[in-house]
Amino acid sequence: MKIYRQLVLILIFSFAGEVLSTVFHLPFPGSIIGMLLLFLTLEFKLIKVDDVKEVGEFLLGNMTILFLPAGVGIMAHFSMIVKVWWQLAIIVLVTLVVNVLVIGRLVQFIKGRFEGDYVDSVGHVSNKKVREETAHASSIDE
Repeated sequence: MKIYRQLVLILIFSFAGEVLSTVFHLPFPGSIIGMLLLFLTLEFKLIKVDDVKEVGEFLLGNMTILFLPAGVGIMAHFSMIVKVWWQLAIIVLVTLVVNVLVIGRLVQFIKGRFEGDYVDSVGHVSNKKVREETAHASSIDE
């Protein structure tokens, strides 16, 4: 009975998101809005993580099955995709490169800002400010 309760709770949030998306003509899918509502209720401790934990873990563990309808849809409309496959390939490659660059820079910024500086195996300091301070300190020692 506990699993049914958890599933119904998740479905209620999904349904609420669909209703909000439809009623207010929002540009976001209702499922995303529903999961955002679920996240907010968990974050503000209106419901406990244990209230959705087992079903949530099951859904995450079997997420690949949830992509089957999208894959079938792609194959069903393959005749349309054949005409523009090279454009899609370019878009995928460009967005991949942009994502890697942006995420790499973001990680560097966050590590430098919140975790401090580090020295690599060769002894190079990773932060410009620390390099300047090291250069300044070495010039004082001379």
